[in-house]
Amino acid sequence: MTAAFFRTQRGRDGIELIPQAEAASGWGEEHMRGLAVSSALARATEQQIHTMGRTDLTPVRWTLDLFRPARLRPCTTSTTVVREGKRLCLIDSVLEQDGRPVARASALWLAPSQSPPGAAWSGGTQPEPPPVDAALIESQHRLYFTEQTGWGDAAQSSNDARKMIWHEGIPVVEGEPTTPFQLAAGIADVVNVAVNLGSNGLEFINADVSLALGRLPEGEAVGFATTERIEQAGISVGTAVAFDRLGVFGTATLCALGDAHRAVDVQSFRPNG
Repeated sequence: MTAAFFRTQRGRDGIELIPQAEAASGWGEEHMRGLAVSSALARATEQQIHTMGRTDLTPVRWTLDLFRPARLRPCTTSTTVVREGKRLCLIDSVLEQDGRPVARASALWLAPSQSPPGAAWSGGTQPEPPPVDAALIESQHRLYFTEQTGWGDAAQSSNDARKMIWHEGIPVVEGEPTTPFQLAAGIADVVNVAVNLGSNGLEFINADVSLALGRLPEGEAVGFATTERIEQAGISVGTAVAFDRLGVFGTATLCALGDAHRAVDVQSFRPNG
């Protein structure tokens, strides 16, 4: 069974999330990876929806702001219902460590209904997932793809062709199943690798990620395919589509800052343990 990002324990301020080895980041010692942060906040948001009894709603937008380094320390999450209506609900969530917030997220949930009868035209990107029997890089739970080399590891993807990443889900908390929303929201952080991986490794650290969901993913893994990248003065903006084995289910955007002094070699990155 895949190890989880966190285990829980009861602390002074309630239930705490205790980071496990899988939560470790390649950006520096004691840093927590964005996948773990995003997954924790998605879990908190989903718990709030369940507490409210709003089983009629589905998540359609997830925006994560990573404004302080998250460390491998106990953390707590909290949520605020900004607006609840008949057809929508907007929920903010915050992850705190040592008494101060380090990340926040905003989730928009909408009530599905019947689609209008008119036809809408679209000619978007339709990426192909890896073969069903393709072996993932076990320690990273992922595969890389470029238009030059196809599916493989990071070393095979060290070229300037457009990139995709396929990533299997990692449980958020020990003993809890990973929901489709937690899967998509957590793995959205790897858009940074798909967009910003370059000749010196990963030299951009993402400040945010925003995911728009046309539907929830199906299966135990999802992919992100880069569609565009813009960079100027050390600021990178990238876009990608999210897909599973049934097709595209959403889009993602990401803003990142150049950080060449702490470049991550994704070929050798392993969670601490």
